Amino acid sequence: MTAMLEARGGALRAVAQAQPNIALIKYWGKRDIALNLPVVGSLSITLDALWTRTEVSFEPELTVDRLLLNGREETKQLRRATACLDLLRARAGVDWRAQIVSTNNFPTGAGLASSASGFAALALAGDAALGLGLTRAELSVLARRCSGSAARSIFGGYVEWALGQRADGEDSVARPILDAEAWPLSVVVAITSTAEKEIGSTEGMNRTAETSPFQRAWIDTQEADLAEARAAIIARDFERLAAISEHSCLKMHALALAARPGLLYWNGATVTAMHCVRQLRAQGVPVFFTIDAGPQLKAVCLPSAAAAVAAALRAVPGVLNVVETGLGGDACVLDVPELVAE
Repeated sequence: MTAMLEARGGALRAVAQAQPNIALIKYWGKRDIALNLPVVGSLSITLDALWTRTEVSFEPELTVDRLLLNGREETKQLRRATACLDLLRARAGVDWRAQIVSTNNFPTGAGLASSASGFAALALAGDAALGLGLTRAELSVLARRCSGSAARSIFGGYVEWALGQRADGEDSVARPILDAEAWPLSVVVAITSTAEKEIGSTEGMNRTAETSPFQRAWIDTQEADLAEARAAIIARDFERLAAISEHSCLKMHALALAARPGLLYWNGATVTAMHCVRQLRAQGVPVFFTIDAGPQLKAVCLPSAAAAVAAALRAVPGVLNVVETGLGGDACVLDVPELVAE
């Protein structure tokens, strides 16, 4: 294939978009760091209003991969991006380096799953640029190799990422449970900081696994939590989903807090926003919260309650911004230009 491309000249380009996903039953911990294999299964919802758009351009004259993230040269994530593209290049028999241009319309590295949407978009754009035609399941495995939760952002709506049993990780793949349109929910994101978090998720997971006394209990109780959430989604039972989602969220943070030294991803506004959501629910508003490894609170609610939830969270001291969104669809290719002659 390399000889054919060289004969035609030019570059191979594609643009893809993926949305971040928010885990309701949390992923925390790896059983294989190199392959990003989780110690537990997880379940998430994909958001609509937040997105990553990524262009990949394989060019014969490049000697190294380059990554521009939000308009700036990015070296911290370049290694993972190159590893992702290397897997695609190996399949295609291509050794061209690539220019990667990626943009998020939300804070990056701040607990809003930018790595999930980023690497899902990268996998999809790279596949489209090389014309490999990978299946959604194959793309999910590929995205997982770069960022665990990116496996889920290949799909929209309600998504479960299977733990898997194989040593090579080929069965640790995400699959859709329910389309976004089948049970529309709203998510109100309370942004309490735009700074990049001090302890990244991978480092936090490793520290937790090595030092938290609650690690074994976390693993042993996950299957029951997944079954409960799955059943709630299939039944469209909001109260049931609310109860198990908040339980999983608080359990994950308790696990991390018990590490040595403890991992505290919340700030004061996060905690106040948690109390705000619980007060709303006590007043009969259908809403619950979930928080990933960062200070941002996501309030999941029925669409009829979104305006009231957003207003209440805007009034919380320390909340910098509130973003309202519905549930999003599958990651998609936005543009696949023809091979452009130089």
